[in-house]
Amino acid sequence: MHGMLKFTEKEEIAKFVSENGIKILNLCHIPEDGRLKTLSFSANDRKKIFEILELGERVDGSSLFSFIEPTKSDIYIMPQLDRAFTNPFSKVPTLNVLCQYLDESGKPLDVAPKNVLFRAEEKLHSSSGFVLKALAELEFYIISKQKNEMLFLGEPDENYHESAPFTNFEDLRNEVMVTLASVGIATKYGHSEVGRIFGKDGSLMEQQEVEFAPQNFADMAETIAIAKWIIRNVCAKNGVSVSFSPKVSLEHVGNGMHIHLCGLKNGENILANRDGTLSAEARKMIGGILKFAPSLSAFGNPTPVSYLRFIARKESPVQICWSARNRLALIRIPLWWSFKRTSREIDSCRETFEYRAPDALANTYLIFAGINVAADYGLENPEEALKIAEDLQVEEAGDKRKSFKVLPCSCSESAENLEKDRQLYEADGVFPKKLIDKTVKTLKSYKDKNLWKELTDKPGEIENVLRQYLHYG
Repeated sequence: MHGMLKFTEKEEIAKFVSENGIKILNLCHIPEDGRLKTLSFSANDRKKIFEILELGERVDGSSLFSFIEPTKSDIYIMPQLDRAFTNPFSKVPTLNVLCQYLDESGKPLDVAPKNVLFRAEEKLHSSSGFVLKALAELEFYIISKQKNEMLFLGEPDENYHESAPFTNFEDLRNEVMVTLASVGIATKYGHSEVGRIFGKDGSLMEQQEVEFAPQNFADMAETIAIAKWIIRNVCAKNGVSVSFSPKVSLEHVGNGMHIHLCGLKNGENILANRDGTLSAEARKMIGGILKFAPSLSAFGNPTPVSYLRFIARKESPVQICWSARNRLALIRIPLWWSFKRTSREIDSCRETFEYRAPDALANTYLIFAGINVAADYGLENPEEALKIAEDLQVEEAGDKRKSFKVLPCSCSESAENLEKDRQLYEADGVFPKKLIDKTVKTLKSYKDKNLWKELTDKPGEIENVLRQYLHYG
């Protein structure tokens, strides 16, 4: 259990490989679909190890990114020496080294989502001096075939914070958290979530959640990709399956990936005033994110089933508004421990605001980049952003005194909003034009503008669509 290994020299990795009996060196990378990919090398030749660490390797970019044409698709994956961990699942001792993408000239690949995020963060910091941190709530359903009669059935969709024996997968979730820690991923907590589904075929689906400790956006995006890989492997080892899909069953709650945001300047949290109230800077960022929420869905909700989660209204946001503590608002302000003074040793990111639209099928780098761009717009246009925040604040969902726009209901509608707002994302070269073009094209290709209306009276066909995305992303 070595945690995340932060080597500075190739010689250090070679020494670690030798001293720990490492047999396989994996170059791991995270492309457009957000899944951890692996290229494996035998680690028995020290000279070869040095060559791999020095040069990386050529890969087919067109098979990893839809934005890259197959006629000119060679790119490099380059090891990051300070991002390595021992593989907790390999039968032989294996070292995984995370990589970045380089173009044919050896420069950072402009369409790689991680590099888009770097540019967005740089733009925000250069204009305001702010740095955003994030912590994500990763929700998922563990799926099993029950061989024996369940002794403690519990109730459907009454699984929130449930304990064994009324939840079947507490030990498995704890194994996930221990494995995450073994590769250097810090968690805030884990718990059973609301969803509990008894299938007609005797299957059981139970919803779980793992929430991560605050990190900068790039590290959090990487954390989510590695965490999904770990959760799937732990489940496979235990003979069960898992789904991160935003909707696994029509009548039951879906999986979201809520993002808590913390704004720092000179290391100090700027979201709260001294009296514990929400700061003007926080309101400006909230105003910016709400203004561009319809187009942010293009990155945060990239599949047709993403929108069924909204339409079904099972603890999911629909109206574009914000509120203190109201979980049906798109952005909410959770409790901040305002009643209690805290020491400097306690993390400064306890004061956050929560963006509740994204789901785990998103490319996390791109939705984080979009959030940075929208927050930056709010800070750069304070009068407009503060007015938006004032107009879109609500305390009760369905407040008759205010009428709010709603989130898109389909990939097609999100694509239209992205086309409308594309100048914001493309400004200063943050999002490459070809990436926006391809994102719009992909979203429109689903032709889902009226999909759920057409399937309203066809639950069997809806279930078929849901099955298509059960193991997506």
